[in-house]
Amino acid sequence: MTMPQKFPVWRSALFVPANVERFVVKAVARGADALIIDLEDSIPLAQKDAARALVLGIVKRFRDTGHSDVMVRINQPLELAVRDLEAAVIPGVDAIMITKVEGPEHLRLLDEMVTRLELSRGLPAGKIWFIGLIEAPGPLARAYDIARSTPRLAGISLGAEDYATAIGAKPSEETMLMPKQQIVQAACAAGIMPLGTIGSVADFADLDGYTRIVRRSADFGFVGSACIHPSLVPILNAGFSPSAQEVTDAERIVTLDRQAAAEGRGSFAIDGKMIDIPVVQRAEALLERANAIAARTRRDPAPT
Repeated sequence: MTMPQKFPVWRSALFVPANVERFVVKAVARGADALIIDLEDSIPLAQKDAARALVLGIVKRFRDTGHSDVMVRINQPLELAVRDLEAAVIPGVDAIMITKVEGPEHLRLLDEMVTRLELSRGLPAGKIWFIGLIEAPGPLARAYDIARSTPRLAGISLGAEDYATAIGAKPSEETMLMPKQQIVQAACAAGIMPLGTIGSVADFADLDGYTRIVRRSADFGFVGSACIHPSLVPILNAGFSPSAQEVTDAERIVTLDRQAAAEGRGSFAIDGKMIDIPVVQRAEALLERANAIAARTRRDPAPT
């Protein structure tokens, strides 16, 4: 991943149903980089209004007792999204997760709504990020345009369950591989974060299998993922962080590159492998990522 570290480190983002008190209470101790206050799938339609009314208090609790960033996942259709935004555009919210993104126009419309709410409430305009969830084949075909739709957009992800349903497939690692790779390509072309895993977030019983999927997802270019169960948080944090050996190897590459440059050479070899500009750039990006994660870790105490 070669993008600058202008975005927050969100290796793990844990969904927290707004209307389940015991999950809210325990959420800050889970060690997730971000907590997602869910107003969408985990909330029955009849309880949406009550859940919105809880957002302000939940955000305050998260901020007072924890160090995770705070997101709010909102609903589609638009009439529900508008009410969700009125509840979510408040101090302490770092990002809004936009579900069922239809296209770039959809995100630009919501961007305009959020800007108006920020200005009317004395908040800095543009400070709240968007995360876009693409969940159908039509929007996936427009992923490149969606990824460039608004400066608020920090990352995009594929909603595997909804996408699989839309195409009549099972949300397996194999069937989701191609559309997930399209997300990586579109995100990286736009300089934003590709989020998610090759498989589905619904699978959390097989921790060994999930660990393998997370590591493979990082190899494909993903930088973090949402999850529905706290047992997955440490797996995501570890899997989307460079290992100690990777950091050591990257430091060696960068050091030897400087030495080679001082000697007027553009490439060099390490252990029988040719090292040239793309390899050096990957090493530099890895070290930048490692430094950003280290800064976040210093801010966030270990979960108890």
